[in-house]
Amino acid sequence: MRAKPSALGYLRKDVSGVSQDWDEAQMRSLAKRLGYELTKTLTFGATTDEPVGRLIDVARHCDVDAVISPSLHHFDDAVPDELVEVCDLITVTPEQTFSRSVLSRIWA
Repeated sequence: MRAKPSALGYLRKDVSGVSQDWDEAQMRSLAKRLGYELTKTLTFGATTDEPVGRLIDVARHCDVDAVISPSLHHFDDAVPDELVEVCDLITVTPEQTFSRSVLSRIWA
């Protein structure tokens, strides 16, 4: 059993641009404040094939409770339902949590 819930950081380099270091620091800070252990940060680019699918694969493999991202801009401004079926999605700006549905927890 883990001492803290775990989370992955996720960002796209093409969205963060020169602010990538700042975005990573903000994700680490939010994870700490919310009581998550940020296990790693995945960084994809504009040419990455199926970034959400890859993120989901890693989230499942690492058995994380949440993914923390700088904003929904890193998901083309839409909450990826298929990710939220696997774990919670937390954004830094604005600070929001998109929680897994009750059914996905029951059937998982």
